[in-house]
Amino acid sequence: MARYTGPKTRICRIFGEPILGNGKYLGKNSNPPGQHGGTKKRKQLGEYALQLREKQKAKYTYGVLERQFANLFDEATRRKGVTGEVLIKLLEARLDNAVFRLGLAASRPAARQLVSHKHITVNGEVNNIASHQLKPGDVIALKPSAAANTAITSNIRGKNPKFSWLDWNEKELKGVFIAYPERESVPENIKEQLIVELYSK
Repeated sequence: MARYTGPKTRICRIFGEPILGNGKYLGKNSNPPGQHGGTKKRKQLGEYALQLREKQKAKYTYGVLERQFANLFDEATRRKGVTGEVLIKLLEARLDNAVFRLGLAASRPAARQLVSHKHITVNGEVNNIASHQLKPGDVIALKPSAAANTAITSNIRGKNPKFSWLDWNEKELKGVFIAYPERESVPENIKEQLIVELYSK
């Protein structure tokens, strides 16, 4: 299964944001990566560079590779609504992202691992496809054997109340994807309009 396995802090330094972790090293070395770091005077980024960077940020944030991202964008253009906002909704509806939002894993890569190792069920059936698109009403839960595994349950943090499009039952270790989130409810700092402009070229 293809995924990014390179240095995470380097990616965070490119964007100046902790998009792949807690960003604890950004304070010590927040300069962009490269031999000269922040000492060399850098040119102002052009329009295309800004658009490309925004797309890369979205891809790294959600752990999606180029072809998957392009397919999601095509799907977003076919659906009703503002294309950029629909794209964010589709990214949020990925199974691995929902597992992360529900607090079953500390990060999206950890959530992806839970899914790929068949610890997660959707509507009562085991689903090991991280990119599976959830629909409103879908029930996400730990498989019974996983729920009895303390190595997994000890990492459960519980859902953040601000993620109103998800419902979490702590006793049953189940969550429900209630609806696609509104753009203003998604905390990720992504300028989706720049991505739309990039693909419109």
